[in-house]
Amino acid sequence: MQDARPASSLLTVDDFERAARARLSRMAYNYYRSGADEGWTLRANRRAFRRLEIHYRVLVDVAERDMSTTLLGTKVPFPILVAPTAYHSLAHPDGEIASSRAAAELGTIFTLSMLATTSLEDVAAASDGPRWFQLYVHKDRGITRALVQRAEAAGYRALMLTVDTPVLGRRLADVRNNFVLPEGLAMANLVGAIPADGGEREGSLLTAYIASRHDASLTWGDIEWFRSLTRLPVLLKGIVRPDDAVRALECGAAGVIVSNHGARQLDGAPATIDVLPSVADAIAGRGVVLLDGGVRWGTDVLKALALGANAVLVGRPVLWGLAALGGEGVARVLSTLRDDLSVAMALAGCPDLSTLDRDLVRKAHP
Repeated sequence: MQDARPASSLLTVDDFERAARARLSRMAYNYYRSGADEGWTLRANRRAFRRLEIHYRVLVDVAERDMSTTLLGTKVPFPILVAPTAYHSLAHPDGEIASSRAAAELGTIFTLSMLATTSLEDVAAASDGPRWFQLYVHKDRGITRALVQRAEAAGYRALMLTVDTPVLGRRLADVRNNFVLPEGLAMANLVGAIPADGGEREGSLLTAYIASRHDASLTWGDIEWFRSLTRLPVLLKGIVRPDDAVRALECGAAGVIVSNHGARQLDGAPATIDVLPSVADAIAGRGVVLLDGGVRWGTDVLKALALGANAVLVGRPVLWGLAALGGEGVARVLSTLRDDLSVAMALAGCPDLSTLDRDLVRKAHP
């Protein structure tokens, strides 16, 4: 069923999600939307932001706001990046190419998922914006090594290694829908490395792939091996503990992403905004700290920055924009969040990112 509302009425991320749901197949929407098991952490990611109040300052000159920052040597005009999400072509035929071009148009970083439906080389050829590449370590280390080499050759500026997926969390909607990519779509970066249909399976295609190909024996020693494969900076995605954040730096990581995988792995994991301050304190400026999970408003971005993040990443919002309006929708979602952050900074008395500090954000009274 098509959403009859005009595009001009799409003012928030939630508006874009409603428009996307009307355009997506039930299986695709459930794949993007769902979390693990009963969805406790999925709800907690957003609710945790609502428990934080902004204790704004007044009589500050905010006639001009500077939202720019530099991440791993790349200057971006605002601290909102595109998170790695799989299978963009489920949302729109132009897939990752449309999403990456929209990010480039706005000057921000696009992170391509290893499980993309467009190859990393094709995305690089289609967009001149800054790009990072996300991947997992395979049982066949040759596959991992080849992906790293391809990303370097294609001009990606950093690698994001997801470390919270030794096995796949149980995503009930995907199991019930017997999730599979429609005919004509494939995990483009892995063509030739894995069977086209994921092999014999029951239930979700992704569950079968992870079980057969991912290395569940991965340890901290393997992070040092992975770091040795590349000259690019490496970020570890899936960190919720300060001791793990410190160990990531000790293993040569350039920083961490405070993430619970969009609540798609361990149900009962903490909301990311709740653990961000302790991770940021442990990093203590020695590396990059990014956050994803539950970001839907500019005020969410402001809270994350105030609590220690250098920037945030958004995943589902980008997919909702892509499904609703293609590349234009992705650009609209990102610019909406950017503009919302600018207004929030003005109203909070913060003319630039350096003025976003812990004193600005406090827990709401019960």
